[in-house]
Amino acid sequence: MILHSGRVSLRPSRPEDSETILAILQEPDVFKWWGTYDLEKVRSEFEDAAEVLVIELAGTVVGAIQYWEDNEPMYRRAAVDIFLTTSRHGQGLGAEAIRMLARYLFDERGHHRLTIDPAVSNEAAIRAYERVGFRPVGVMRQYERGPDGAWRDGLLMDMLRDDFND
Repeated sequence: MILHSGRVSLRPSRPEDSETILAILQEPDVFKWWGTYDLEKVRSEFEDAAEVLVIELAGTVVGAIQYWEDNEPMYRRAAVDIFLTTSRHGQGLGAEAIRMLARYLFDERGHHRLTIDPAVSNEAAIRAYERVGFRPVGVMRQYERGPDGAWRDGLLMDMLRDDFND
């Protein structure tokens, strides 16, 4: 599966992407949200996984987006997560990538609801998700441990097909 939009493409990750993904994950402004990764962890989580897509801009990997599906007929939902290289923050590429993946998950995979769960303090990410149509559901207290070892709250956000700003 390869998805294209005006500026970016999403494609399955490959082994040769691992070092670039690791370098992005080690950037201070990405690390503070994603935590510690080494090459082994990147390979186990990002290589050849059907649910992991790299984000390419002009043929260069600038991030990754991933999803998890609940295919139980009573729920039919998917969860999404994303990161971009710091040099591409604030350019609308994250929202563009999320729109592409959301369109795929709604139209091709038949999901009726998507969720995403940024840290409450990740205001830039929250704004990007809201532009696509995600809405805050509630705060999950002490949801995840940050790289500094401290617990931080997460914001559960969801988007129904009717909320999607396609």
